[in-house]
Amino acid sequence: MKKALPVLCLLACGAFAQPRPAAAPKTPARPKLVLGIVVDQFRLDYFYRFRDKYNGGLAKLYTQGAFFTNAHYEHFPTVTAIGHSTFLTGATPSISGIVGNEWYDREKKRQVTSVWDGSVKMLGGTADGASPRNLLVSGIADELKMSGRTSKAVGISMKDRSAILPVGRMGDAAYWFDNDSGNMVSSTYYFQEMPGWAKAFNDSRLVDKYCGQEWKSIEDPAAKPLYAVPAGAGKKCYASIERSPYGNDLLVEFAERAIVGEKLGQGSGVDVLTVSFSANDRVGHDVGPDDPRVRDISIRTDRQLARLFQFIDQKIGMQNVVVAFTADHGVAPLPELMQDRKMPGGRLPESAILKRVEDHLSGLYGQGKWIVGKSGPAPYLNYELIANKKLDPAEVREQAAHIVRETAHIYRVYTRDQLASGQTPDDLIDRRVRNGYHAQRAADLFIVIEPYWLFERSGTSHGTPYNYDTHVPVILMGPGIKAGKYHQRAAVNDIAPTLATLLEVEVPSGATGRVLDEALR
Repeated sequence: MKKALPVLCLLACGAFAQPRPAAAPKTPARPKLVLGIVVDQFRLDYFYRFRDKYNGGLAKLYTQGAFFTNAHYEHFPTVTAIGHSTFLTGATPSISGIVGNEWYDREKKRQVTSVWDGSVKMLGGTADGASPRNLLVSGIADELKMSGRTSKAVGISMKDRSAILPVGRMGDAAYWFDNDSGNMVSSTYYFQEMPGWAKAFNDSRLVDKYCGQEWKSIEDPAAKPLYAVPAGAGKKCYASIERSPYGNDLLVEFAERAIVGEKLGQGSGVDVLTVSFSANDRVGHDVGPDDPRVRDISIRTDRQLARLFQFIDQKIGMQNVVVAFTADHGVAPLPELMQDRKMPGGRLPESAILKRVEDHLSGLYGQGKWIVGKSGPAPYLNYELIANKKLDPAEVREQAAHIVRETAHIYRVYTRDQLASGQTPDDLIDRRVRNGYHAQRAADLFIVIEPYWLFERSGTSHGTPYNYDTHVPVILMGPGIKAGKYHQRAAVNDIAPTLATLLEVEVPSGATGRVLDEALR
């Protein structure tokens, strides 16, 4: 009996009892706010080149977010409207219908911008009205609303397209800056009059404090100013604010007012706020990515994001916020600098390309206005003239493409016939060009210039399918996101399906990307 006692004791003590099942992993709390941030023209390498000077919002994203270091846009052309429409829809231009910053509308027989809408009026200014009606797909904000949840969506930027497109067709409001009045404006697509808090912001004339301000280096304040905003409140000042970091400062102030005025992130549902920092693009176009002003405005963007995050933390709690961060495109170095570096590069003015097409078609078929519109250097041919002369449109397009192909420093030219029938090779450039083709809205030619060559006469630009224009940061941060560096290939198109999965809503209708599952808890 004594030998049995230890066994009985072990049984009594539960030594042979079945192990308890492991506790189920805790599901992260659903966020109260999706904060979408786009820094216009913020190349991926700006994180690396200026990293030692970041100690604010960009540093927080870099260290606490899921950072996809090899993310690209997979479309052509790489311009602002398309980047902002892709951000939270995940759709390429071939599906979204946003084929450029502007294009020729054959039905209306006029040049239109990506957000032009003649049926609405601007509120707070005098320019044409704008809306998201040209966008043909849903976005994250739309899917949240269609899921039946209580949700509010607000977009803010200096540019109309950058404010409007990220929050989609069901957005509650979009606000952008009017250079004539110095007001943050909107349109009657959203409401018949500006909300009281937005009116109060404009009435305060906070914008006027930037008139006459000198932009001094954050690293060397005693050095010669980098830029001076014209003195005196008025159009000259307002049109120049975006050439300095003060345009971004104004946006942060307005975003703070919007969070309070609209009670964003403070309801029972999931709200969406998108902020697009436009001043980085204006500065970058003027001076190129290697200028000290680009370094300085990048460092200041780090500080501005820190202020915005701190404000949101106080009002909502950053633990309740999912941040999605990217840029709408990259940018090319100045061609003159590339030549000094013994690299390729030069200028081929857009107007020279269009004139070459006009002259060639006039020589072949007789005088006439052969080009009725454009999207960048891409021409829209005059179909009425072609019909009146009883010509084959495909033949005319091929003749136009032929003369452009013969132009020095043109890499490839595609006709809409080639793209419609899939008669293209299948390398990376071809795929990006095909993703930019929309049957109803596309130009007749898609023209790809050689690397580091520009269609602009001065400054620099973007729009090509090359890495310096497509390679941008993609960062997700917040509840449900695993921080870390992810070096596998990704696309900006992946942001929307990933957010949809995280928020448990339908993936936006035109999204072509994958779920970044490796970054989800």
